[in-house]
Amino acid sequence: MEDGFEVIILSDRALDSEHAAIPSLMAVSAVHHHLIRKGYRGQVGIVVEAGDVWEVHHFAALLGFGATAINPYLALSTIRDMRLRGKMQTELDVDKLKKNYIKAVCEGLLKVFSKMGISTLQSYQGAQIFEILGINKTVVDKYFTGAVSRIQGLGLDEIAQETLAKHWMGYGRKETPVQRLTTGGVYQWKRKGEHHLFNPTTIHLLQYSTRMNDYSIFKKYSKVVNEQSEKAVTLRSLLTFKRNRNPIPIEEVESAESIFKRFATGAMSFGSISHEAHSTLAVAMNRIGAKSNTGEGGEDEMRYELLPNGDSMRSAIKQVASARFGVTSYYLTNADELQIKMAQGAKPGEGGQLPGHKVDDWIGKVRHATPGVGLISPPPHHDIYSIEDLAQLIFDLKNANRAARISVKLVSKAGVGTIAAGVAKAHADVILVSGFDGGTGASPSAPSSTQGFPGTWSG
Repeated sequence: MEDGFEVIILSDRALDSEHAAIPSLMAVSAVHHHLIRKGYRGQVGIVVEAGDVWEVHHFAALLGFGATAINPYLALSTIRDMRLRGKMQTELDVDKLKKNYIKAVCEGLLKVFSKMGISTLQSYQGAQIFEILGINKTVVDKYFTGAVSRIQGLGLDEIAQETLAKHWMGYGRKETPVQRLTTGGVYQWKRKGEHHLFNPTTIHLLQYSTRMNDYSIFKKYSKVVNEQSEKAVTLRSLLTFKRNRNPIPIEEVESAESIFKRFATGAMSFGSISHEAHSTLAVAMNRIGAKSNTGEGGEDEMRYELLPNGDSMRSAIKQVASARFGVTSYYLTNADELQIKMAQGAKPGEGGQLPGHKVDDWIGKVRHATPGVGLISPPPHHDIYSIEDLAQLIFDLKNANRAARISVKLVSKAGVGTIAAGVAKAHADVILVSGFDGGTGASPSAPSSTQGFPGTWSG
């Protein structure tokens, strides 16, 4: 900078069998914060030329930690290679395919910005609107200064080991000369890919145990899901129970019936799951004295009537979301709890969505919408701009159903306690902090893999 240069280019094109590439995000953030400390950041742009950038989240992270421009050369080269090798069934030329990719990335970035109520790249660049998972404090303080990281994790040595392991997979000697990329399996389960809690084994055990009404098989399912000592999937898999405590008398333990009253299903809308699944959940919860949740898709009025055998398909918790799908005075009065959906843990900042081909006549009728037309709830922050707006909605719902308690659904994040304090002052009866678990088949898979945190990770 002192010599008059105005652009810094960070490139990993020079990597070879003897040189591994530093992760681009770490390189960008390190340079960005060094320039800030030296007082030069406003005088220079940072251009990234990296091969480890191909998804929208990768671009968003680089921009959020200071990049000015990004050249995903390997992604663009891959598009060209696939087109020339005939692996794409399209008549479009290479240049058009690259333009389509760049357009898709830009539209994806705009969607990411909008989740935080940001409308311009300038407002997002360098804002560090991220929470870091699994990197220790020493690395965060030096290379990602100011970012939030609430648990420890990898240090520089471990990051170097991961980098060298990936480098060896590309350049190391192999028993077979075939050059193949790893399977991946982040978005979809693959036999040799990333481990998923819901995999063919767990799904089979769950479905078979319920179909055969066999509790012993269900215990096998529970064991496979809960025992994560070998393959840690969740944060709780890193924790264990203390075994040195004296047991309390069984008489002091609550009965199963009283514990059931605090059980509730996740909020899954009619439309994202079938009527049969939705109503079966409601019947099951009502039988044990627990609560089912309608989700934001409304509820057919026929479910408010008791079935001939005395069962009820009525959901005790009625959700009110930004689009107000299916919300009527009759809907509100047939609830024990009214839940305001301020956020969704599986995709914070987005509203619920249902593709048009799923909106049949029945779903359209229940949601008071047009069949065949896709339904997307506006982002919650476009519905409730301030704590005063939330207080007004809580007040209105209390007047719509004096007997129901009012709950507000928030999302797990750093500082959610401060937000919850404001919600409590707005006279909410219950505050639910939802984690990233959940999301139905109607929800896109990409946001769920890069957003949200466990519900237990709130502070």
